[in-house]
Amino acid sequence: MTTFKVPTREEVAPANQAIFDNLNKALGFVPNLYATIAYSKNGLERFLAYQNAKTSLTNKEKEAVNLIVSQVNECIYCQSAHLVLGKMNGFSDEQLNEIRHGKSSDSKLNALIVLAADITKNRGYANDSNIKAFFDANYTEENLVDLILLVSDKTAMNYLHNLTKVPVDFPIAQAI
Repeated sequence: MTTFKVPTREEVAPANQAIFDNLNKALGFVPNLYATIAYSKNGLERFLAYQNAKTSLTNKEKEAVNLIVSQVNECIYCQSAHLVLGKMNGFSDEQLNEIRHGKSSDSKLNALIVLAADITKNRGYANDSNIKAFFDANYTEENLVDLILLVSDKTAMNYLHNLTKVPVDFPIAQAI
């Protein structure tokens, strides 16, 4: 098996070194998965711009999607990161556990989580009843497009970690 080393600041392109500095200022560290993207001279800047683009979904909705997609894709790194970020965005441990099980007691959030899981499991296809429930929960076509973009963002990160298996630098998510 190939072992992937997390590159240090000195081992990445100058543009990525500046991004590492900004991440250190904002987060206090450079997450290993972001550092791994820096193997690509332009990848980290492109990915962060995509990830941080404005969206019609709230931060809580984004974290719920990030967590369920990471759960479906069996990415321990992203599950671990999004449990921390989910708490920072107001979710309780119980709510995060519900999301990891593909549901929420909040009916609107539940429709989003169920559809996100369905899209992820079925590679972009989804059950008509889940799509209908999403729209019945007052989500819009704009929300649907933003959901697809968010699923693609998180799936890329999930795949990167599932392939590289770089060390998780967040408290490890317990298996469910």
